[in-house]
Amino acid sequence: MKILSKLILMLFFLLNFNFAFGWGKTGHRIVAEIAYRHLTENSKKQIAEIIGNQPLAYWANYPDFIKSDLESYKNTSSWHYLDFPENLNRNQFDDFLNQSTDRNLYKRTLTVIDQLKNREGYSNDEQIVALYFLVHLIGDAHQPLHLGREKDMGGNKIKVKWFGQPTNLHSLWDDELVDFQKYSYTEYAAVLDFHDSDFNRNLTDGNLEDWLFDSYQESAKIYSGVKDGDELKYRYDYEHVELLERQLLKAGLRLAKLLNEIFD
Repeated sequence: MKILSKLILMLFFLLNFNFAFGWGKTGHRIVAEIAYRHLTENSKKQIAEIIGNQPLAYWANYPDFIKSDLESYKNTSSWHYLDFPENLNRNQFDDFLNQSTDRNLYKRTLTVIDQLKNREGYSNDEQIVALYFLVHLIGDAHQPLHLGREKDMGGNKIKVKWFGQPTNLHSLWDDELVDFQKYSYTEYAAVLDFHDSDFNRNLTDGNLEDWLFDSYQESAKIYSGVKDGDELKYRYDYEHVELLERQLLKAGLRLAKLLNEIFD
């Protein structure tokens, strides 16, 4: 399975297909790169024993690629998001999480964390896939529209134009805003990851449920600033790039926290 998965992923890289999933390819690599910078040496060693010496960023988009190709993963699209009703308070939000099915971002993240914490019960291939999914799903959890509204499918039904090109609000946040900054993933990780340990510690406080509610609240800010049919350009980037970058940084730091808790 490991060899087959690598061959499939290499094929996607070579063909450079332009899929718009999660943060998009660049965004997920930024998150993984930031996370790797904050892993302990022991965590890096333990992770290398599972997936080898390829950097986490190399595998950050694996769950998007395989859901389009491998038969056994074609039903995993719902693992990448969880849509909500509007204006939930924290208690209502937690109730919604707990009552949701097991095929969404929240429940699948809990599953892969459990698989990695209890590795002796799983094969090496299962551990590999669980690690790839954890890296990816924590990234998805911080793209606010992956915890957006049910009625518009996380912004997918809100049609906008980005510098004259038709898109939708969800895709704009997945791809266009990140790519508009014109950094490689390593450059962007370096640009964002410069704060001291106290600042970073504040961003990583809490648990998965806290982080998801945080993203849900951030999604409300995104919805408040746009309507169907808007033509968006430089001003939209100016008004939202701080939120974009904060979410990428949070994702990377929080992923590192989880991986260190599992592997260190």
